[in-house]
Amino acid sequence: MTSAHTPPNSAAWGPTDSPLGRPKANHAPSGGSDPRSGGAWGRCFQWSVRVYWEDTDAGGIVFYANYLKFFERARTEWLRHLGVSQHDLRERTGGMFVVTSTEMRYHRPARLDDSLCVTAALADSGRASLVIDQQAWLGAPGTELLCEGRIRIGWIDAERFRPQRIPAEVLQALRTSASLTS
Repeated sequence: MTSAHTPPNSAAWGPTDSPLGRPKANHAPSGGSDPRSGGAWGRCFQWSVRVYWEDTDAGGIVFYANYLKFFERARTEWLRHLGVSQHDLRERTGGMFVVTSTEMRYHRPARLDDSLCVTAALADSGRASLVIDQQAWLGAPGTELLCEGRIRIGWIDAERFRPQRIPAEVLQALRTSASLTS
């Protein structure tokens, strides 16, 4: 049993709203806006993290840029959960993901020793880029939203740093997971 401040299993699926108050691409609201209901915005990947001293600033709260680190780790664990190893993918295809833009909104601070749940959900996908909606919650999704962001990542040739098409198996895994959760 989990309490309001204990995140679910470190890598699981669960309900949440879309970051920045936007509906996910191609997903119309279908009933209620309570993120715990799974109604309006569907479900997303969840990953838990504890706040350590190294994550905080002199004021004792999570340094704002560290949410980007939490989001990066959650995206990596999401791919791993889907059977996609970024290292193996780079070795096999010569390509890699890079962040091309971020949009962040901070609501409340996280503090030392807080247990957070970081979510990731596919908002949009193209041939060479993805848009991922992410949130950091104190405890479980639907409790206290701390930070939300929209991250655009692109797929590039790792040697030339030129855009390429995302490998088909990666797009398929992400699109399948998004359709299963909508």
